[in-house]
Amino acid sequence: MNWKDVLVEIVIPVYNEQEVLEKSVTTLRNYLLDHFPYRWRITVADNASIDRTWEIAQRLQETYPDVKALHLDKKGRGRALRYAWSNTDADVVSYMDVDLSTNLKSFLPLVAPIITGHSDLAIGSRLARGAVVTRQWKREIISRVYNMMIKVSFFNAFSDAQCGFKACRTDVVRRMLPLIENNEWFFDTEMLLLAEHNNLRIYEVPVEWIEDLDTRVKIVKTATEDIRGLVRVRKSFFKGGGFLAPATLSAATEVVEKDVSAVK
Repeated sequence: MNWKDVLVEIVIPVYNEQEVLEKSVTTLRNYLLDHFPYRWRITVADNASIDRTWEIAQRLQETYPDVKALHLDKKGRGRALRYAWSNTDADVVSYMDVDLSTNLKSFLPLVAPIITGHSDLAIGSRLARGAVVTRQWKREIISRVYNMMIKVSFFNAFSDAQCGFKACRTDVVRRMLPLIENNEWFFDTEMLLLAEHNNLRIYEVPVEWIEDLDTRVKIVKTATEDIRGLVRVRKSFFKGGGFLAPATLSAATEVVEKDVSAVK
């Protein structure tokens, strides 16, 4: 990639985030304008919000030429990322949580290894050496136990599957999307497990992260989904599945259209 021509897309998946969306997009735009040397675009992917989130996203799109708004009529963070990443002209796709829990100073170190060809994917890690994390002890324990379960089951090298701060080469992620079954919170873990299973290069960035106490994550429901997902992926790999094959953009988009009833 010629760094002058590279386009990086930052997707912010949102559900009922009317209180923080405008402020977060403004904060992110200011950071990118002041500190980011590549071309960029922010995409707000609203997955079935029932408050004013979509209205705010549309207003942001009308106000800023570098902000795009997508609306899906079905919930699911993974579903929102799947659609946004399948329908983009960007060279590098990424996402971050709308609460901006991860310090934005880590964003350039996240995407730089992908642009330079050093890595295929990059993830923020709250468990890598050098990370600084502020959160409640219960969430900390749950996170560590979950990542330990992944380690025991898959002997993976990455340390933090769930940090909402990731980036990937667009051509690589499009090859993975048809194999990723989950459309909710397990989407991240499944993507990373597929990446390691196919010997893709994953780069970890230790991040500074502060917990959002107004999180939309339902711990029990999410934990159950994650455990079921781990069992499913383990069985698939054991049976010889999970290997990437060349996939066209149309094939990846076809998978998306099965789950999206309306996109505006």
